[in-house]
Amino acid sequence: MRQLLEQIVKEWWDWQLPVVKPRDIDVMKFFDRRIKKTICILGFRRVGKTFLLFDFAKKIGQQNCVYVNFEDERIPQKTEVLTQLIEVIKEIRRDGQLILLLDEIQNIPNWSKWIRRINDAQNYFLVISGSSSKLSSFEIPTELRGRTIPAEASPLNFKEFVDFKEKNIPILPKVEKLSLLREYLIFGGLPEIVLTDETKKRLLLDEYYRTFLLQDIFERYHPRQKAAIKDIVRILLNSSYFTISKLTNNLKSLNYKIGKSTVANYLNYLQDSFFMRFLEIHTPSVKSRLQHPKKIYFIDNFFISRFSTTFSQNLGRLMENLVAQTLFKKEEIYYWKDYYQREVDFVLLEDFKVKELIQVIYASSLQEIPERETKSLIKAGRELHCSKLSIITWDYQGEIRIKKDKIKCIPLWLWLA
Repeated sequence: MRQLLEQIVKEWWDWQLPVVKPRDIDVMKFFDRRIKKTICILGFRRVGKTFLLFDFAKKIGQQNCVYVNFEDERIPQKTEVLTQLIEVIKEIRRDGQLILLLDEIQNIPNWSKWIRRINDAQNYFLVISGSSSKLSSFEIPTELRGRTIPAEASPLNFKEFVDFKEKNIPILPKVEKLSLLREYLIFGGLPEIVLTDETKKRLLLDEYYRTFLLQDIFERYHPRQKAAIKDIVRILLNSSYFTISKLTNNLKSLNYKIGKSTVANYLNYLQDSFFMRFLEIHTPSVKSRLQHPKKIYFIDNFFISRFSTTFSQNLGRLMENLVAQTLFKKEEIYYWKDYYQREVDFVLLEDFKVKELIQVIYASSLQEIPERETKSLIKAGRELHCSKLSIITWDYQGEIRIKKDKIKCIPLWLWLA
């Protein structure tokens, strides 16, 4: 094992780093030699976490780092590997403070206890990455509380997508902006898929999906009913809302012998791996919030357009999913719905107060905005004491005034800019 680890370290120092396109997230901004904390880069598989590590290595100096990918099939998934790695590095390099770049480290048992020991006692800085929210500030193991700096990586946002396409949004004609936006809505923002030929995009996504289920769900959690998880994903890809009770009943109708607690565990696995996120209803009652249906949003639009039979061609649904993923990064959000089934897509909170209400509508003109959507916004605004009302449209910009209420309409491409 020591010989293999020495080979991996030397391969890294001899390897020529690939070209890395700049992203909005920069690991260098999180790094400070005066602060001994572990930087945790987390996010869904294939969103570009490894290339963020490579970009950091270029900026800090490749010879000042050691990169190890723990999905390398040569490396046993044993805790001793981590200890031996340090011993090997000590033998090879005795000078300076090396930075260890450890990719998909959550595959190694007891990784968090090892991280704490190295972070506290050794002459190394640590940057780790993984496709599990167990590395996040919310779910980080107890032994690492207060010792990490989380940095969440996501699929490309629209600005990054346009940069990867080597286009300049401010000078593009509107028709080209909308063409790029449509491509982004349908094929999503996973970097490798963005850069590949359209004929290969679906093949790549199919492989991502299989690998995600195999490595991030089946191998990590060892569920007894693997087929049930696949069917849960299929059901949710074709749903806007779900409850655990209804989902369990759907599975039972497919002849699965499964209980609500097992379904809840499987949903947690999917959420923990960043594949999907759930949105709760806005209500002061915690019990009511838990009992109401949750809305479902996926990490990347391409999963919907590729695998959903209900929403694959529904641009309104794709717009809403994209807006949700954008808001999740920086806002506390809920949805609103009343007894009469009037609904508002997103309720944005700040300091426990509602600061904005947002509807998402596929509309290119004022006439295409349904009256029920504006009525729902106004009703929710009055009930929640919020005057900032917004509609994100496909290509309509303007203002709607109804008596004392004002609704701002903004095109999606402009809202994303």
